[in-house]
Amino acid sequence: QVQLVESGGDLVQAGGSLRISCAAIAISRFRNIAWYRQAPGKEREFVASITNENTENYADSVKGRFTISIDNPKRTVYLQMNRVKPDDTAVYYCNSPPGVDPYVWGQGTQVIVSP
Repeated sequence: QVQLVESGGDLVQAGGSLRISCAAIAISRFRNIAWYRQAPGKEREFVASITNENTENYADSVKGRFTISIDNPKRTVYLQMNRVKPDDTAVYYCNSPPGVDPYVWGQGTQVIVSP
């Protein structure tokens, strides 16, 4: 089955930058893919997505600060996080975009932004 493995999360100071990764196992390449995040006590929320045509979509809370990209030869999707805020603190996951049947969720990667 398809497995999604997130990595790269870390403790980051507010205003700093971080790039997290999602590697896919058992698929030839990424098509439509999205990033989500879940803060403690909150539901998982959409962060960013990219389509087969490389059209990017972002939640208003991260628009202009985060960038999603794909390296298909490496079967890896990235989320570049710039000018991070404490509200960005969450576990970040990758999966199919909203409206598409999801794969099994991975473990996610923890991003903590200190004030």
